Amino acid sequence: MTRNTGNDVPPDALDLDDEGGDAAVDARDEAPEIDFDPEAGAGLVKAGTEVIRRFWSTLPPSPGVYRMLDAKGDVLYVGKAKNLKNRVGSYARGQAHSNRIARMIAETASMEFVTTATETEALLLEANLIKQLKPRFNVLMRDDKSLPYILLTADTEAPQLVKHRGARRRPGHYFGPFASVWAVNRTVNALQRAFLLRSCSDSYYENRTRPCLLFQIKRCSGPCTGEIAPQDYAALADEARAFLSGKSNSVKERLAADMQAAADAWEFEKAARYRDRIAALAAIQGVQGVNTQDIEEADVFALDEQAGQFCIEVFFFRNWQNWGNRAYFPKADRTMTASEVLGSFIGQFYDDKPAPRLILVSHAIEDAELLAAALSTRTDSRVEIHAPKRGERKNLIDYAARNAKEALGRRLADTASQAKLLAALGQAFGLKRAPRRIEVYDNSHIMGTNAVGAMIVAGPTGFMKTHYRTFTIKSQEVRPGDDYGMMREVLHRRFSRLVKEAPRRDGAEEPADADAFPAWPDLVLIDGGKGQLEAARAALAEIGVTDVPLVGIAKGRDRDAGRETFFMEGQPPFKLPPRDPTLYFVQRLRDEAHRFAIGAHRAKRKRELVKNPLDEIPGIGPTRKRALLHHFGTVKAIERAALEDLSRTPGVNAATARAVYDFFHANA
Repeated sequence: MTRNTGNDVPPDALDLDDEGGDAAVDARDEAPEIDFDPEAGAGLVKAGTEVIRRFWSTLPPSPGVYRMLDAKGDVLYVGKAKNLKNRVGSYARGQAHSNRIARMIAETASMEFVTTATETEALLLEANLIKQLKPRFNVLMRDDKSLPYILLTADTEAPQLVKHRGARRRPGHYFGPFASVWAVNRTVNALQRAFLLRSCSDSYYENRTRPCLLFQIKRCSGPCTGEIAPQDYAALADEARAFLSGKSNSVKERLAADMQAAADAWEFEKAARYRDRIAALAAIQGVQGVNTQDIEEADVFALDEQAGQFCIEVFFFRNWQNWGNRAYFPKADRTMTASEVLGSFIGQFYDDKPAPRLILVSHAIEDAELLAAALSTRTDSRVEIHAPKRGERKNLIDYAARNAKEALGRRLADTASQAKLLAALGQAFGLKRAPRRIEVYDNSHIMGTNAVGAMIVAGPTGFMKTHYRTFTIKSQEVRPGDDYGMMREVLHRRFSRLVKEAPRRDGAEEPADADAFPAWPDLVLIDGGKGQLEAARAALAEIGVTDVPLVGIAKGRDRDAGRETFFMEGQPPFKLPPRDPTLYFVQRLRDEAHRFAIGAHRAKRKRELVKNPLDEIPGIGPTRKRALLHHFGTVKAIERAALEDLSRTPGVNAATARAVYDFFHANA
């Protein structure tokens, strides 16, 4: 690809701290439709047209991607073209445009271009740039978290069955995608009962000297301590792979035959184990809802539109099995057609994941063949995009469309209720207007250990989980168990970063898109009483932030919900009426922050409990750690080993052996 740019502004990604870090928020991700008067804005449109015409005059007639930028350098729109000169020229001819296009042209101050070898390459680049830059005039996917898979590893002697998310770097067999982590966890649990495969980490597996609890409750066959022969365990892994690959009936028939043979031989305990495994497989298939008879692999996309909002329901079918569904709510201008929204969404959806061989859609997509060709370049097989009119495929589309309609209806109802609650909350705490962004903070620890702070965010559409953050308490000045000190550190880190990345001028947030979801909170709730509130206020005052409303929430003496006392600066403590819906709303916010903080603390504590001492030795990576464990068997044996024995370990040099020996004998 070659690049032609007017004023290149690279997309700066906001880095996060470890374990979530401080907030990094794109304040444009809820940008709404803006009314535009073509007559009043004729001068602006003319100026934008002149800008576009200057760039158009030097463009080549080749495929590529163009970006429209405003005066600040923010990207307004990303588009692809088979012929850049013709496509950009359509904006510069002064012909009648829709309000959306007119607004876009009026705000255009510069343009950037990337030429590509083919239109297919341009389409893939367009989808990638839209996900990166989030231009407010494009269809935005918004919820772009990677989907979970099930991984059956192939790089160890005893294959591991685990949940996987992200890049597929580890050798093994990947099955998915699944619609949610809950669906993966449910399936993994059932597969453990059916095939008795291990789910533990490699370090945990390599350090076992006796079977763990999962072996006792018949959810693992115990390969770590030789409770099952390697060839028998390999056979279990092969059965699991066959089942997940769609050969479920043959696997169940084989287990049924083994159960009958065991029963005929009067080995009733063995027959019962086969029975339990068959029941586990039946449970997996029984909770999958709608399945297919003639479709081995497909994703189903159905779009519904109500009140100017869109919902796209996606069903995942693999190996003749339904692996769940998920609703997405893309941001799109209400003047865009369903076909435009669906086509743009699908391009972004598969930007970071392989497409199945068949994609079923509820509305015909204009560039379906081009999109299918682009997706085919990223997979080993030809991808087909089809809008069915009859038969089983049409039934699947209708089923997905009903789900999309119901999901969007629920969202619209929840949004209306949420707006009323936010207005009531603003009135209860004396705010000038209803808060659009609420942040709630809580800490969690046990006797000061594994301390974490947590921030949850709520807005007009409910809990904004993509904005949640956790903070590992790092300061050496905070004593174990010092809740006030922890709150000061969390608030100081959060708002120091916010001041740097989204500065405000004269109390106004930048950028000042009036209806965009803000980066700055309109209200901060602290789980705690007067002391916690003072700690939070002091942390913000140290940074120079004095205009963010702070409210402390203290439970009553008996800690019963409904008896909370609220603390605000310059006001006496007060309570809300016991049956006030606003009070219930505050309780939901506080309980969600508490749940999130407890979950983060438990995850941190779990990591500490299973930490391998070898992980703490500088210079000991996964390869050398594996070499030591294979040679000595356990960490205890490594700890007792002499320096000479450590030096004779294959793959371990003298310096590494000395580092390991000194680590375990530092206090000897």
